[in-house]
Amino acid sequence: MLSAMPLKPHTCFQMPSQLIMVSSTVRRSWVLFSVLILFLLIDSYGAEANNNNVTCIGLIIDVNTRIGKEEKIAMEIAAQNYNTSSKTQKLSLYIQDSLRVTSAVEEMIREKRVKVIIGMHTWKEAALVADIGSQALVPVISFAAPAINPPLMQLRWPFLIQMAKNGSEQIKCIANIVHAYNWKNVVVIYEDEAFGGDSGKLALLTEALQHVGSEIEYRLVLPPFSSMSDPGWIVHEELVKLMKTQLRNFTVLESSLEMAIHLFREAKDMGLVRSDSTWIIPNSITSLLDSVNNSVISSMEGAIGIKTHYSEEVTSEYHDFHAQFRKIFRTEYPEEDNSDPSFYALRAYDSIRIVIQAIERMTSNRSSPKMLLDSMLLSNFTGFSGKIHFKAGQLSVTSILSIVHVLGKRYKEIEFWTPDIGFSMIPSIGKPNTLVAPPLKIGVPGRASFGNFVKVDYGVKPNENNYSGFCIQIFLKSRELLGYPLPYKLEACNCTYNDLVHLVHNKTYDAAIGDLTITAERLQYVDFSAPYIESGVAMIAPAKPVGSAFMFTKPFTWDMWLVTSAILIYTVLIVWLLEHQSNPEFSGSWRNQISTALWFTFSSLFFAHREKIYNNFTRLVIVVWLFVVLILSSSYTASLSSMLTVRQLQPKDMEWLKKKNFKVGYSGDSFVKKYLEDVHQLKPNNFVKVSNEDQYPEEFESNKIDAAFLEIPYEKVFLNKYCKGYTGTILSNHRFGGFGFAFQKGSPFARDFSEVILKLTEDGTIMSLEDEWLTPQGECLDDIASNEHGSLSLQSFEVLYLVSFATSTICLLLSLVLLPLSRQQHQDASKANITPGEEGAWKKAISRFRYFYIKNSGRVTTLAVTSDTDEDTSKVNEHPSRLEISSTSDTPEHLQSSPPAEIEMK
Repeated sequence: MLSAMPLKPHTCFQMPSQLIMVSSTVRRSWVLFSVLILFLLIDSYGAEANNNNVTCIGLIIDVNTRIGKEEKIAMEIAAQNYNTSSKTQKLSLYIQDSLRVTSAVEEMIREKRVKVIIGMHTWKEAALVADIGSQALVPVISFAAPAINPPLMQLRWPFLIQMAKNGSEQIKCIANIVHAYNWKNVVVIYEDEAFGGDSGKLALLTEALQHVGSEIEYRLVLPPFSSMSDPGWIVHEELVKLMKTQLRNFTVLESSLEMAIHLFREAKDMGLVRSDSTWIIPNSITSLLDSVNNSVISSMEGAIGIKTHYSEEVTSEYHDFHAQFRKIFRTEYPEEDNSDPSFYALRAYDSIRIVIQAIERMTSNRSSPKMLLDSMLLSNFTGFSGKIHFKAGQLSVTSILSIVHVLGKRYKEIEFWTPDIGFSMIPSIGKPNTLVAPPLKIGVPGRASFGNFVKVDYGVKPNENNYSGFCIQIFLKSRELLGYPLPYKLEACNCTYNDLVHLVHNKTYDAAIGDLTITAERLQYVDFSAPYIESGVAMIAPAKPVGSAFMFTKPFTWDMWLVTSAILIYTVLIVWLLEHQSNPEFSGSWRNQISTALWFTFSSLFFAHREKIYNNFTRLVIVVWLFVVLILSSSYTASLSSMLTVRQLQPKDMEWLKKKNFKVGYSGDSFVKKYLEDVHQLKPNNFVKVSNEDQYPEEFESNKIDAAFLEIPYEKVFLNKYCKGYTGTILSNHRFGGFGFAFQKGSPFARDFSEVILKLTEDGTIMSLEDEWLTPQGECLDDIASNEHGSLSLQSFEVLYLVSFATSTICLLLSLVLLPLSRQQHQDASKANITPGEEGAWKKAISRFRYFYIKNSGRVTTLAVTSDTDEDTSKVNEHPSRLEISSTSDTPEHLQSSPPAEIEMK
């Protein structure tokens, strides 16, 4: 079309101007295009530069568990806070499930190019990830640690960092708690999955318990919680096996929180969580108590928990974290009842801080995995979970464990434990369920037959009842020596003793105290403490004096009678030998001498002798003999009096009762009736039930019963009150278990009370209580007889007889030795002392006496003295029969012509 147009001159003139305009437009477009390309290149370079400053972190956690949920939220908050504040460095988190650890780690390293891997709660998982990380040169922060560190651990896993302490410290703490409770046998429970296939903890616990004198009695292994279709039913079936052990000391070695919730729920329903049982729960459960609802905590009531202690200083940073955590956790997991962070959340937050500080310490833009690892190991700060400092790839700070006691719907810190010191406040750790736990519910016989043992004074309300008696005092004294507070509540039970035992068995009561006899049948249902008083069966009957025709011979044995007669005859012989020569009363015919000697000796038995003794040796013999007589007569009188007044039953009386079909009484709640029927074959229709001790005399007086059978402690009390009218005898060789306190099977209190009862026995406290409540006093003390009084034997007096025999023999021998010498001295003295002058003077004196006598009597008397020259006038006057008198005349005239009478001394 242009070519058809005619060309005009001015048209050519305008062409250059249009070309210039087009060229200018092209240049401007090229410039704009170049600027756009440059901008895109700059933007692309900046994006690539920003991508190089992002650190990818892989997380291996189970977000389906409470621990995993908390860790996820905590680490996301830490990364978000850092990304917000940092302009040069960024963090990116990638989460993988812990169910497929190996593939998840390889995927994150290969595809996500993660620089650090954090997580793992079992050592099995941590070891797998550490192997991969060491090969790929990726640092691994593990929340798990082995129970026992393997050899060359740092060389085998150089890129492994442990943010958890190994299980040895917690194991030692558990063993210390067991030792503090003085348990000898424990039950260990653990979840197989949580245990990670590692038997190291179990081996450590076995060894630690052996060091404190305890052992694992039973191991209950629960299957992995993730493999259970019906956890409640499976746990219930496993606990049924546990109940057969009758043990009440349980230690949960390792378990997930989900498994622990089902475990305690079923255990409480089955009666395994109660006041006389004790549960120890590990850090993995205790650290989450702040995160669970109240119903879960209440199912663990009374449990002793171990948890890692960390400082709870509230800083502004912690306050902000806590608020963020609660808000995000409540939003993402509305099904959870509690949104507070636990120790696991705090530790997860600190793990991200380790990575952040390591990145900030590296000044060079170019870094290597080894540089990142070394920078992370240089961490030294106080985080939310405690002091963070590593040595040889492990936390170097000594752990402090808190011991907590679960109370109702909360828990209370009661103790601290460290590996070097142990417990810091012993004995504040207390005993099972003794801090603020419900009191022990104890049943007491409400209608005991004998109030000295248990007496209940009923008040207007049950809590106003007053309990007293020997058994109550034993319980109170034992409780004082337990070494820990034991809250209790006594409750009167108006039931039989067997029913009371069954009420303890079916858990209506935690224990029963009173006069409960330990028997084999009752031991099938309950555990008893050591007996605090022995028991047996005694027979009570009205007192009847025992006598016979020869009762007077009973005080002495026949040997005693024979020896006494022999020593009597020997004493008679000695007295006669010593006296018959010098004592006129022992002279005369042989018949007279023998009768006088016998009479003298026999009369001395009653201190009625009157004959005079002239020989000093005889006097010595008689003194010893009289002492023997005094002892014999006193002993004889006492023994005969006791035999005549003692009231007793012979063993043949049992046969006599059966033969005569006599009625016998028994305490209604006692097992004695069954014992007498089974052992002694007494007929059931011959028994009469007696309700209380005061009813026995009434039954005896009305002749409804002829005898009563009581246990020995009851017999003591009865005879203490009725000693004058009744007597008792113990059925020999029949002893029972004694009285003890009853506890539920497997209760640790049975052992504790047994120990303190032995202490009370050894220090005499129980004996003092027996004297106060049971032992007869005063005149009743001597009236109790359980066996026959024995006759006095020769052994009791053999020394006395030997002294008498020796004295008599020695006196006789000395008399025989000194007799010739005495006669010679007597004859010499007579010849030397009586001279003729003296003889004449003597005769003159006698003549004068004769003259005076005749004058006064008015008769002529001839006196002839027929006596030895050694006889003086006193003997003459004493024995007129020895004087011979002859009269020549009675007339007065003979008096004048008669010469004085002469006394002839023959």
